[in-house]
Amino acid sequence: MGERFLFDGPDDATVTILLAHGAGAPMDSASMTATAKALAEAGFRIARFEFGYMAARRSSEGRKPPPRAETLNPEYRAAVAELAADGPLIIGGKSMGGRVASMIADDLYSAGKIAGLLCLGYPFHPPGKPEQLRTKHLAGLMTPTLICQGTRDEFGTREEVPGYALSDRIEILWLDDGDHDLKPRKSICGFSAADHLATMAKAVVTWAEKLAR
Repeated sequence: MGERFLFDGPDDATVTILLAHGAGAPMDSASMTATAKALAEAGFRIARFEFGYMAARRSSEGRKPPPRAETLNPEYRAAVAELAADGPLIIGGKSMGGRVASMIADDLYSAGKIAGLLCLGYPFHPPGKPEQLRTKHLAGLMTPTLICQGTRDEFGTREEVPGYALSDRIEILWLDDGDHDLKPRKSICGFSAADHLATMAKAVVTWAEKLAR
Protein backbone atom coordinates (compact mmCIF):
# COMPACT_ATOMS: atom_id res chain seq x y z
CA MET A 1 0.00 0.00 0.00
CA GLY A 2 2.04 2.90 -1.25
CA GLU A 3 -0.52 5.71 -1.25
CA ARG A 4 0.33 8.67 0.93
CA PHE A 5 -3.33 9.49 1.59
CA LEU A 6 -6.63 7.61 1.62
CA PHE A 7 -9.45 9.82 0.36
CA ASP A 8 -13.19 9.69 0.99
CA GLY A 9 -15.96 12.10 0.10
CA PRO A 10 -16.56 14.52 -2.77
CA ASP A 11 -13.58 16.05 -4.57
CA ASP A 12 -15.35 19.42 -4.63
CA ALA A 13 -16.24 19.54 -0.93
CA THR A 14 -15.88 22.97 0.66
CA VAL A 15 -14.06 21.65 3.74
CA THR A 16 -11.29 19.04 3.90
CA ILE A 17 -10.55 17.07 7.08
CA LEU A 18 -7.11 15.50 7.52
CA LEU A 19 -7.10 12.60 9.98
CA ALA A 20 -4.23 10.72 11.59
CA HIS A 21 -4.61 7.31 13.23
CA GLY A 22 -4.23 6.27 16.86
CA ALA A 23 -1.14 4.70 18.39
CA GLY A 24 -1.96 1.07 17.71
CA ALA A 25 -4.11 0.79 14.58
CA PRO A 26 -3.45 1.91 10.98
CA MET A 27 -5.25 4.50 8.90
CA ASP A 28 -7.40 1.79 7.24
CA SER A 29 -8.54 0.15 10.49
CA ALA A 30 -12.26 -0.62 10.77
CA SER A 31 -12.75 2.27 13.19
CA MET A 32 -10.91 4.82 11.04
CA THR A 33 -12.68 3.66 7.90
CA ALA A 34 -16.14 3.88 9.49
CA THR A 35 -15.34 7.34 10.82
CA ALA A 36 -14.08 8.57 7.45
CA LYS A 37 -17.16 7.19 5.67
CA ALA A 38 -19.53 8.89 8.13
CA LEU A 39 -17.81 12.24 7.67
CA ALA A 40 -17.66 11.80 3.90
CA GLU A 41 -21.39 11.08 3.80
CA ALA A 42 -21.91 14.36 5.66
CA GLY A 43 -20.23 16.15 2.75
CA PHE A 44 -16.61 16.51 3.80
CA ARG A 45 -13.51 15.58 1.83
CA ILE A 46 -11.58 13.25 4.13
CA ALA A 47 -7.87 12.51 3.82
CA ARG A 48 -6.23 9.88 6.04
CA PHE A 49 -2.49 9.40 6.40
CA GLU A 50 -0.06 7.27 8.36
CA PHE A 51 2.93 8.16 10.50
CA GLY A 52 6.17 6.54 9.41
CA TYR A 53 6.36 3.95 12.21
CA MET A 54 2.91 2.63 11.30
CA ALA A 55 3.57 2.62 7.55
CA ALA A 56 6.77 0.64 8.22
CA ARG A 57 4.73 -2.13 9.82
CA ARG A 58 3.23 -2.90 6.41
CA SER A 59 6.56 -3.86 4.87
CA SER A 60 9.12 -4.65 7.55
CA GLU A 61 9.42 -7.49 9.99
CA GLY A 62 8.43 -6.76 13.56
CA ARG A 63 6.24 -4.06 15.01
CA LYS A 64 7.94 -0.91 16.17
CA PRO A 65 6.21 0.58 19.20
CA PRO A 66 4.74 4.04 18.69
CA PRO A 67 7.21 6.84 19.43
CA ARG A 68 6.47 9.68 21.83
CA ALA A 69 3.61 11.69 20.39
CA GLU A 70 5.48 15.00 20.24
CA THR A 71 8.19 13.46 18.04
CA LEU A 72 5.51 13.00 15.36
CA ASN A 73 4.73 16.72 15.09
CA PRO A 74 7.04 17.24 12.08
CA GLU A 75 5.41 14.32 10.24
CA TYR A 76 1.96 15.82 10.75
CA ARG A 77 3.17 19.22 9.52
CA ALA A 78 4.63 17.52 6.44
CA ALA A 79 1.29 15.83 5.71
CA VAL A 80 -0.51 19.19 5.89
CA ALA A 81 1.99 20.70 3.45
CA GLU A 82 1.82 17.73 1.09
CA LEU A 83 -1.97 17.63 1.08
CA ALA A 84 -2.09 21.31 0.07
CA ALA A 85 -5.85 21.38 0.50
CA ASP A 86 -7.97 23.89 -1.37
CA GLY A 87 -10.29 25.80 0.92
CA PRO A 88 -10.74 25.38 4.67
CA LEU A 89 -8.76 22.55 6.27
CA ILE A 90 -9.53 20.89 9.59
CA ILE A 91 -6.82 18.71 11.09
CA GLY A 92 -7.21 16.02 13.70
CA GLY A 93 -7.42 12.32 14.19
CA LYS A 94 -8.17 9.43 16.44
CA SER A 95 -6.64 9.35 19.91
CA MET A 96 -2.88 9.92 19.50
CA GLY A 97 -3.41 11.30 15.99
CA GLY A 98 -5.68 13.99 17.38
CA ARG A 99 -3.23 14.68 20.18
CA VAL A 100 -0.39 15.24 17.71
CA ALA A 101 -2.63 17.54 15.66
CA SER A 102 -3.49 19.48 18.81
CA MET A 103 0.18 20.16 19.48
CA ILE A 104 0.76 21.81 16.09
CA ALA A 105 -2.68 23.36 15.62
CA ASP A 106 -2.06 26.85 16.99
CA ASP A 107 1.00 27.46 14.79
CA LEU A 108 -0.96 26.43 11.70
CA TYR A 109 -4.09 28.29 12.78
CA SER A 110 -2.23 31.55 13.41
CA ALA A 111 -0.62 31.18 9.98
CA GLY A 112 -4.04 30.80 8.36
CA LYS A 113 -3.35 27.24 7.21
CA ILE A 114 -6.12 25.49 9.14
CA ALA A 115 -9.64 26.41 10.24
CA GLY A 116 -10.03 24.03 13.16
CA LEU A 117 -9.08 20.89 15.08
CA LEU A 118 -11.15 17.69 15.37
CA CYS A 119 -10.19 15.07 17.98
CA LEU A 120 -11.93 11.71 18.06
CA GLY A 121 -11.43 10.12 21.47
CA TYR A 122 -8.81 12.47 22.92
CA PRO A 123 -6.32 10.64 25.18
CA PHE A 124 -6.55 12.94 28.19
CA HIS A 125 -4.53 10.43 30.22
CA PRO A 126 -3.29 6.84 29.86
CA PRO A 127 -5.88 4.25 30.94
CA GLY A 128 -5.71 3.68 34.67
CA LYS A 129 -3.38 6.65 35.18
CA PRO A 130 -5.65 9.68 35.64
CA GLU A 131 -2.82 11.65 37.25
CA GLN A 132 -0.75 11.58 34.03
CA LEU A 133 -2.66 14.33 32.25
CA ARG A 134 -1.92 15.27 28.63
CA THR A 135 -3.82 18.53 28.80
CA LYS A 136 -1.28 21.25 29.58
CA HIS A 137 -1.24 22.66 26.03
CA LEU A 138 -5.04 22.52 25.81
CA ALA A 139 -5.52 25.20 28.47
CA GLY A 140 -4.32 27.99 26.19
CA LEU A 141 -5.38 26.51 22.83
CA MET A 142 -6.49 29.21 20.38
CA THR A 143 -7.65 26.95 17.54
CA PRO A 144 -11.41 26.24 17.40
CA THR A 145 -11.64 22.62 18.50
CA LEU A 146 -14.25 19.88 18.64
CA ILE A 147 -13.52 16.81 20.75
CA CYS A 148 -15.86 13.84 20.27
CA GLN A 149 -15.61 11.62 23.32
CA GLY A 150 -17.41 8.54 24.60
CA THR A 151 -18.75 8.97 28.12
CA ARG A 152 -16.93 5.82 29.30
CA ASP A 153 -13.68 6.40 27.39
CA GLU A 154 -10.94 5.04 29.66
CA PHE A 155 -8.64 7.81 28.38
CA GLY A 156 -10.99 10.46 29.82
CA THR A 157 -14.55 9.93 31.05
CA ARG A 158 -17.43 12.33 31.36
CA GLU A 159 -16.85 12.41 35.12
CA GLU A 160 -13.18 13.34 34.75
CA VAL A 161 -12.93 15.78 31.86
CA PRO A 162 -15.03 18.67 33.24
CA GLY A 163 -12.43 19.04 36.00
CA TYR A 164 -9.59 19.76 33.54
CA ALA A 165 -8.38 23.26 32.61
CA LEU A 166 -9.39 23.48 28.95
CA SER A 167 -9.49 26.46 26.60
CA ASP A 168 -12.89 27.97 25.89
CA ARG A 169 -12.19 27.35 22.20
CA ILE A 170 -12.75 23.64 22.87
CA GLU A 171 -16.23 22.15 22.47
CA ILE A 172 -16.89 18.58 23.56
CA LEU A 173 -19.51 16.27 22.08
CA TRP A 174 -20.27 13.47 24.54
CA LEU A 175 -21.53 10.21 23.05
CA ASP A 176 -23.58 8.17 25.49
CA ASP A 177 -21.83 5.01 26.72
CA GLY A 178 -19.18 5.33 24.00
CA ASP A 179 -15.75 3.77 24.48
CA HIS A 180 -12.43 5.03 23.08
CA ASP A 181 -13.69 4.14 19.57
CA LEU A 182 -16.96 5.97 20.36
CA LYS A 183 -18.71 2.57 20.37
CA PRO A 184 -21.58 2.10 22.83
CA ARG A 185 -22.86 -1.14 24.32
CA LYS A 186 -26.14 -1.32 22.42
CA SER A 187 -27.84 -3.35 25.13
CA ILE A 188 -27.18 -0.55 27.63
CA CYS A 189 -27.97 2.66 25.77
CA GLY A 190 -29.98 1.55 22.75
CA PHE A 191 -27.61 3.22 20.27
CA SER A 192 -25.30 1.49 17.80
CA ALA A 193 -21.79 2.49 16.76
CA ALA A 194 -23.25 3.67 13.44
CA ASP A 195 -25.76 5.87 15.30
CA HIS A 196 -22.96 7.52 17.24
CA LEU A 197 -20.86 8.08 14.10
CA ALA A 198 -23.85 9.69 12.41
CA THR A 199 -24.37 11.95 15.45
CA MET A 200 -20.67 12.81 15.41
CA ALA A 201 -20.75 13.67 11.70
CA LYS A 202 -23.80 15.92 12.14
CA ALA A 203 -22.10 17.72 15.02
CA VAL A 204 -18.98 18.25 12.91
CA VAL A 205 -21.12 19.76 10.12
CA THR A 206 -22.73 22.25 12.53
CA TRP A 207 -19.39 23.11 14.12
CA ALA A 208 -17.57 23.44 10.77
CA GLU A 209 -20.23 25.79 9.43
CA LYS A 210 -19.37 28.23 12.22
CA LEU A 211 -15.66 28.01 11.30
CA ALA A 212 -16.25 28.79 7.65
CA ARG A 213 -18.04 32.05 8.35
